Amino acid sequence: MANILIVEDEQVIRSALKQLLEYNDYTVSEAGNFDEALEAIRSERLDLIITDVRLPGGEGTSLIEEAKDIPVLVMTSYASMRSAVNAMKRGAVDYLAKPFDHDEMLSAIESILIRQRQRSQLAHNGTGSAVSSEAVENDDTSTGGSPRASVKSFMYGDCEQMLKLFTLIEKVAPTDSTVLIQGESGTGKELAAKALHALSRRHDQTLISVNCAAIPETLIESELFGHEKGAFTGAASARRGLIEAADGGTLFLDEIGELPLEAQARLLRVLQEGEIRRVGSTQSRQVDVRLLAATHRNLKAMTRNNEFREDLFYRLNVMPLKIPPLRDRGDDILLLADKLLQKLLKRMDKPGISLTQAARQAIAAYDWPGNVRELENALERAIIVTEAPGITPDLLDIDFNDSQNSYLEVLATGSDMPKEIDTAKSSDLSLEDYFQHFVLENQDTMSETELAKKLGISRKNLWERRQRLSIPRPKKSG
Repeated sequence: MANILIVEDEQVIRSALKQLLEYNDYTVSEAGNFDEALEAIRSERLDLIITDVRLPGGEGTSLIEEAKDIPVLVMTSYASMRSAVNAMKRGAVDYLAKPFDHDEMLSAIESILIRQRQRSQLAHNGTGSAVSSEAVENDDTSTGGSPRASVKSFMYGDCEQMLKLFTLIEKVAPTDSTVLIQGESGTGKELAAKALHALSRRHDQTLISVNCAAIPETLIESELFGHEKGAFTGAASARRGLIEAADGGTLFLDEIGELPLEAQARLLRVLQEGEIRRVGSTQSRQVDVRLLAATHRNLKAMTRNNEFREDLFYRLNVMPLKIPPLRDRGDDILLLADKLLQKLLKRMDKPGISLTQAARQAIAAYDWPGNVRELENALERAIIVTEAPGITPDLLDIDFNDSQNSYLEVLATGSDMPKEIDTAKSSDLSLEDYFQHFVLENQDTMSETELAKKLGISRKNLWERRQRLSIPRPKKSG
């Protein structure tokens, strides 16, 4: 298993990251300052270095030259974004902004190590070999190599919608087409972007991710396009922007719907002409960047309100990818809950905890407006507070609305069924039994909208469950 060196002077961060990596079967070495890091680089066989930008005794970016062929992943805060750009210029393979989530870190590490193994395989084959980088990447059984990256290295799903999404990602990834990733918050849009980059021809180049909503409007153009010395107050020197830093690689603009109109016009020129102009400059510079964008907003509707440029929308919307919300993913919800639970239990060193049947029913019944992110947070919270081996619905702290309350009571507490159902049989009813009985008893007097509201689910979910349980809608008379 890969040996990873963590270079971080803050003990809490270093210990937490060490624990995360060891729980995911990596071998971990630690260094708390620049000198300790140098000693580890010179004395140990390392596969990856993860370092903070600022260290006691020296800059983390100075380790890049010392590391030579060892890939370096730089950690930085937003306040040190300029340092991240400089690190990429000096040869860092990627950077993550603090605070990062665990999936983001693990995904970045896996992607880096896959690329490193592929480069090692090419070197092993020699310069005269007919095996190209693309051939190794697409050959799952190359001798001495590693399985190529797949979408499922980054995202999970077995429902029809997700499988179709994975197929689209695999088809568009090898091209340089612009991709617009659409989906609600928490569905995994950034994971889709990382999968697109890892499966692309640019996989050994830089992937720079920018959250447009996290950068102040007054700084967004300077951050993206760079600026010249004296372009504005505080611009003491010229510097590259993030688009230039991504030259040759991939730029992922998350929440692109938050981009100001003036910055939209500049971005349009990048897509049309392949060039940028720094703030305060009269000269244009050519760039070769593959653009991925994501949003939870309706950009088409925003164009009608003059909140988003229509020409930019059509430039972005070459290949739209829509990530379904968790509530529409059927059995994926419980399968994903099990997968996330096991990952969290391993990370938090709390084996032996499981979901009770009532908790599983509550998870299946809830709409999850925060999607996968909300599900993971609910499970982590439940693991922290539980004092028993079984997680009960109340520990998930799910915020069911009023229309779902009676349904939740049935699922979570085992209380009496609504009066429409024979209470003598209620103790033997499962979630699907309850659904089937309720629908059959009330569909002649209630509309589909009323049935869905009473059950606390969407009309689409009602229709899908009808199909799965073979419950036909009643024929209208006349």
